[in-house]
Amino acid sequence: MSIDQRLSELGITLPQPAAPVAAYVPAVEQDRLLHISGQISFAEDGSLIKGRLGDDTDLDGGIAAARRCGVMLLAQMKAALGSLERVEKVVKLGVFVNSAPSFTDQPKVANGASELMQDVFGEAGRHARSAVGVAVLPLGVAVEVDAIVAVKA
Repeated sequence: MSIDQRLSELGITLPQPAAPVAAYVPAVEQDRLLHISGQISFAEDGSLIKGRLGDDTDLDGGIAAARRCGVMLLAQMKAALGSLERVEKVVKLGVFVNSAPSFTDQPKVANGASELMQDVFGEAGRHARSAVGVAVLPLGVAVEVDAIVAVKA
C-alpha cells in the first residue's frame, strides 16, 4: 500500500505546507537526511491551536495539537521530497509543549505526533524523540514539533 493510500485510509488530507514566519526555510535536505523546522499546531480549518497544557488546555487537547503538528510535518516532507515514498525512516522528533509549571505529561502529548508517524509509515515511523515542556511557544500555540527524516537515495 502506498503512503498516499495509507493517508486516505486514515482519513488524513494534507494541508498546504506552512510558510516560514521568520528567517529560516521549512526543510533542508543534506546527506540523505531531511531536517524539518518546527511545525506549530494548526487546526484543520487553518486556525492556530493555542493554549498552555495544565492551565487552559487539557491532555487530550495537547495530544490532538501534537497530531496536527505531525500532519504539517507530513505536508512539509511531501513538499520537500516530492513524494512521501522517499521517506526511508523517521529518525527523530523534537516535541515542545507549552506547559504550566505543574504539567508533567509532555511524553503523553508527544505521542500524538509519534503515533501518527507510526500509523503512516509503520516500522519506518518508529523514532527517537524528546518531549520538553516550555514556558511559551510562538504565537501562543500549544505544541511545536520538528523532525529529522532519513531519505531514500
